[in-house]
Amino acid sequence: MPAVDSPQTVSDALHTATLLLSRSSPSARLDAELLLEYVTGLSRTSFRAAPERELPAHAGWSFQQLVKRRLKGEPVAYIRGQQEFWSLLFEVTPAVLIPRPETELVVERALEHLDKSTAARIADLGTGSGAIALAIASERPAAQIVASDISKDALAVAMRNLARLQVANVTLIQSSWFAALQGPFDLIVSNPPYIAVDDPDLAPEVRRHEPTPALISGRNGLEAIEHIAGAAPQYLASGGWLVLEHGWKQAVAVRDLLVRNGFTRVRSHADLAGHERVTEGCFGAP
Repeated sequence: MPAVDSPQTVSDALHTATLLLSRSSPSARLDAELLLEYVTGLSRTSFRAAPERELPAHAGWSFQQLVKRRLKGEPVAYIRGQQEFWSLLFEVTPAVLIPRPETELVVERALEHLDKSTAARIADLGTGSGAIALAIASERPAAQIVASDISKDALAVAMRNLARLQVANVTLIQSSWFAALQGPFDLIVSNPPYIAVDDPDLAPEVRRHEPTPALISGRNGLEAIEHIAGAAPQYLASGGWLVLEHGWKQAVAVRDLLVRNGFTRVRSHADLAGHERVTEGCFGAP
């Protein structure tokens, strides 16, 4: 990249960073724009409107440092310390998974089972940054949500997100799945770990930087889901729903698990890429 003391325009900075990042990132231009947005406080729209705007020297230097971190494979969300999910901005650190667009399908399905005026009880297992719980809470203020995680560091991130977003109807609790929870719940949601320990499809960047306990779930990737599906009936109210995210190749196996554990109306839903990513089932009387 150009020397720090060389005048740099937005266009120059983005062009050079994109060329560098294209060697290792499939989203090089977007990565560059997000990092420059973070450094300057300007919007990506403004970059396009005024590409010849000159960058202050300090911003150019800071941008170079962030690009270097990205070149080493560090995810953009961790570099920025934030990620948007459900139109809400969440703090993220290496203690939590980075919320992804496909996980919004969990929120969508949850909302389908929740009347806006009903004071439903909801559990979010393995909440991480709190993204699912806080997104649901923002749409269903009458609901009461218990969001659990075994990781104290993850809960600290979720607590900061809870405070910053000023959500009043979410309670955070440290728990290994259901261990510290008291039912019954009308709805249980989870984005549990679902990747096999030796899965060759797991991106090296994800394996190196995101928290292993939130990713890996035994030899077949289904250990956490098996536990949740087996225990959930003890914590669901009659007619309550379980909504689970899983790997895009696991829908058949997850549907079978839910049926074997007494769930009815079991069905899977596809994400925007057309992959069956979320499976749900009802327990007890519909």
